[in-house]
Amino acid sequence: MVFEAFEVGTVPFNSDGWGPPDASDTSSTSVAAANLLPNVPFASFSRSEKLGRVADWTRALSNPSARPHTGSKSDPSAIFDFSAFAVDEGFGITNSGGNADEDAAFRLVDGKPPPRPKFGPKWRFNQYHNRNQLPQRRDEEVEAKKREAEKDRARRDRLYNNNRNNIHQQRREAAAFKSSVDIQPEWNMLEQIPFSTFSKLSFTVQEPEDLLLCGGLESYDRSYDRITPKAERRLERFKNRGFKVTTSDDLVIRRLAKEDKATVFATDAILAALMCAPRSVYSWDLVIQRVGNKLFFDKRDGSPLDMLSVHETSQEPLPEAKDDINSAHSLGVEAAYINQYFAQQVLVRNGKRVTFDEPIPNVNEGEENASIAYRYRRWKLDDSMYLVARCELQSTVDLNNQRSFLTLNALNEFDPKYSGVDWRQKLETQRGAVLANELKNNGNKLAKWTAQALLANADMMKIGFVSRVHPRDHRNHVILSVLGYKPKDFAGQINLNTNNMWGIVKSIVDLCMKLSEGKYVLVKDPSKPQVRIYEVPADAFDNDYVEEPLPEDEQVQPPEENTDAGAETNGASSTNVAAEDKKSEAEA
Repeated sequence: MVFEAFEVGTVPFNSDGWGPPDASDTSSTSVAAANLLPNVPFASFSRSEKLGRVADWTRALSNPSARPHTGSKSDPSAIFDFSAFAVDEGFGITNSGGNADEDAAFRLVDGKPPPRPKFGPKWRFNQYHNRNQLPQRRDEEVEAKKREAEKDRARRDRLYNNNRNNIHQQRREAAAFKSSVDIQPEWNMLEQIPFSTFSKLSFTVQEPEDLLLCGGLESYDRSYDRITPKAERRLERFKNRGFKVTTSDDLVIRRLAKEDKATVFATDAILAALMCAPRSVYSWDLVIQRVGNKLFFDKRDGSPLDMLSVHETSQEPLPEAKDDINSAHSLGVEAAYINQYFAQQVLVRNGKRVTFDEPIPNVNEGEENASIAYRYRRWKLDDSMYLVARCELQSTVDLNNQRSFLTLNALNEFDPKYSGVDWRQKLETQRGAVLANELKNNGNKLAKWTAQALLANADMMKIGFVSRVHPRDHRNHVILSVLGYKPKDFAGQINLNTNNMWGIVKSIVDLCMKLSEGKYVLVKDPSKPQVRIYEVPADAFDNDYVEEPLPEDEQVQPPEENTDAGAETNGASSTNVAAEDKKSEAEA
């Protein structure tokens, strides 16, 4: 077997240092040139000098025509070819042409790595920054974009489902909510019902029967439908009173109870609080009285049901200081006054009022009351159980020669920094965005207004948008816009299920009908989505019953609960006492 000889070649000896000999050495120049790859520059260097790029497998010549023709389409030495560019001065040579006129094409070889982005995936570069990147990096960039798109889609779906199902389980951790009533040591807890059980309830009721219509209504002023933020109107103050009489004190309900018209009695505000309980965040309470076979749902004097919550379902906490104008208590009082003034201002004040069967109950002769009508309606819960509720209407309007009844309510803006949407800028062009933001921040309040309009069988619900003149001025307000909605259509928009609403009421009524005669309190837990039923003394919440604030160690704790009930202050107690004192003075 014959092997071919392998020729190593002649390696010139350089007696002056490393590398090939200088070009001045004519004897060894030809030998050195034969052993070097073409187009590979070389120069002597020291250890202190920085070397540039030796070979580049990723670059593509921007000017292929400048590449010298080697006779081969795939020249293996092309990766070392820097002849089309000027070489770094450190090599001590210029391009192969040596023409000084081509110095304009001079370009430094950048050996620094490409800058990393401040955020995003590791290999996610700007698409215009490095077009000639490695193929595997492009694949990673595509995969990273897909992952980011998947995360964005999942986040949008999660937010949509939360808003659609009105799940507010992630409460504001920074805010410490307080119970609406002090739990006394002699109270006995009977039931604890989580809101998760309410979502599964459903009950269909028949069309209700109208028993009586009391009071009188004034006509709605349609000019308020044309109000815009650029043509705002000042909110006026009125002296007409709006009476908030509880169920058992209503003279008409007492008469209907004596006539045995029903077994369960309530008001629309109390029923709406029960129907929309899963959407509530703040604590509230109801007084339940079982008298014989009758059941009365009442509210306390100074109850949170007399106020309007503001930013209840928002994730941004409000200031906790009670004297702050933007605290939950201060905003609730402000919203209640705004709602009352707005309902009187949007009426046609010509002295004409449509009167009904009887005057408003519990109003003395000569007292001037607001435009309001009470519609007493009866629903059939089962063969032997009927429910009578007093429902409120605030105004009337003639549409197509037919009388239509309206409910009037007002949303209030106190500071755009809290809501995130400036009404003066968005109401005229983006009403849907403003309403969606209010549904996020005040979902429970809007749901209760809708439930009350459905109970009263109102033809239209008017919602006003009232804002402060200045964010720090809580006494002066302006009306920016008024929108009208049909209650059934609006209930569908906010995902308010009528069957589920009545299912909640039916379950609470069935539970209370099993209790013995006495007085009970249904309390919404201040920190958890659940309600509790307590048995209380018969004289609780009466004029001669004073709730004294208890120390933390004496507060009654529910079983297996870690919430700090001692955080409850005596604010609710002092409010109740003051309200009861005023009531006793008025009766005297």
